[in-house]
Amino acid sequence: MTEKQNNYTNLNIHDKIKQLFYKNENFISNEIINTIDIFLKKGFKEQEELLNILIKRQIIDNKDITLLDGFIFKKLIETHTERIHKKISKIFPNGIIKLKSSLKIDYQPLQLLLIKNEFKEANQLTHKYLCILTNLDNINKRNWLYFTDISSLPSDDLFTIDLLWRIYSYGKFGFSIQRQIWILNNYSWDKLWYKIGWIKEGKMRRYPEEFNWTLNAPKGHLPLINQLRGQQVISSLFKHIVWKDIT
Repeated sequence: MTEKQNNYTNLNIHDKIKQLFYKNENFISNEIINTIDIFLKKGFKEQEELLNILIKRQIIDNKDITLLDGFIFKKLIETHTERIHKKISKIFPNGIIKLKSSLKIDYQPLQLLLIKNEFKEANQLTHKYLCILTNLDNINKRNWLYFTDISSLPSDDLFTIDLLWRIYSYGKFGFSIQRQIWILNNYSWDKLWYKIGWIKEGKMRRYPEEFNWTLNAPKGHLPLINQLRGQQVISSLFKHIVWKDIT
């Protein structure tokens, strides 16, 4: 064990995790990864302490969900500690994100897929949800979106879909993540496609075999928007009112 790791283990787990939450980083840093990994490897007691922190934050104090909450939650699920799994199943049976009853759709199936890192299936379900939200099933039989459909997407539902993707991918996937990359690259579509890995040898990747359905994919790689009809759909999505408070 390194000197840095020894320093971490000598700190009270609550104090160290409190420090990480206080920083409120919008990405999962190496410090977070290393710190959580150290506590998880120590055994059941430390794993239970991490779970208790989530319980206090999300159930008792009803704090806004953060990437760190999602990271700890998924890392606890990945442990091989049966007692931890049983507690999670009892306390967070549907996941760590509380879904509003006012939403147009029950997004629990999407939450479960993302918890299990089944990103290909989650992507397909996300597309289905977007079509349902724009009433395509009631209007006609097409199963793709036009840019004119996007404005009819309810803000709360679009925000929830994005939140689920962001939290369970540790801030790597989501429409808002793609939008941030687009803005940071001076609104260049070509740079966006390159940054998020939708381009291969100068051409758009073929769906689904040429896309990366794992957390090893480039940031912003998922979820997919069909670009065969140009960039109007994703452009309309990035201009949706739900992002008005996001710079």
